[in-house]
Amino acid sequence: MTADDIKNNSQEIIKAIIDNTRESIYVVSSRGFEFINPAFEALTGYSEKEILSNSFNFLKLVHPDDRHLFSARKTPLARPNLPSDSSLVEFRLITRRGELRYVEASTSQLKENPDQTLTILRDITNRKKAEDQLTQTLEKLRKTMSATIQAISLTVESRDPYTAGHQRRVSDLARSIATRLSLPGEQTDEIRLAALVHDLGKISVPAEILNKPGRLNEHEFSLIKDHPRVGYEIIKTIEFPWPVAEIIYQHHERLDGSGYPQGLKNGQIHPLARIL
Repeated sequence: MTADDIKNNSQEIIKAIIDNTRESIYVVSSRGFEFINPAFEALTGYSEKEILSNSFNFLKLVHPDDRHLFSARKTPLARPNLPSDSSLVEFRLITRRGELRYVEASTSQLKENPDQTLTILRDITNRKKAEDQLTQTLEKLRKTMSATIQAISLTVESRDPYTAGHQRRVSDLARSIATRLSLPGEQTDEIRLAALVHDLGKISVPAEILNKPGRLNEHEFSLIKDHPRVGYEIIKTIEFPWPVAEIIYQHHERLDGSGYPQGLKNGQIHPLARIL
């Protein structure tokens, strides 16, 4: 087999791959579209003849809100505006039938002809829909979790009218402190929710002790001091995305070790429990 035979064979293999791949491929230059494969025709709904004509405007395929991702000059309109260290861009493509498809474009400049740019489009519509569905599901779970914690908080406060609203006020203060400390949003949500139920363990304390107007005796105070542990035992059975139970367990600990119920100090105490 001669060198020409090998070259021709390689070209046939490459052409077969390009023609049969599911990925959409196109090449553009300063003159416009130079090449498209059958998958690009199938994706867009436009024929090769239409796309390769000088009058075809690539931006008609791009959602108006995504057109800023592409070159503003008249030609070639199919070149993404990419930073030098990037070769990927996602955008919404509008087909001839008006269908919206999410695509990921991988672009590279051809070495033999720097004026030409090759782009491979991957249809990621199903992935984007799955991601959106997951986001919606997580948001529903977050709202359900928040509502459940609110209900638990109100249940605790209904047994202790003297401190009604205490957990909500602590939650607001804790969130403000977390914000002032520039903690990530997830940690801010974590401490806000933990604060709403930090006194959950008080449901194990007799109402007459919770509502006692005078000074507590040693036995009564020992029951009060046990409420962080009780709250921990209850909350640890619920699978939160954060260590809410641990924060509740430690919310009466002090940096000098004089707190309760474990007598933890300094670094032994969870950072968010220190705020509470």
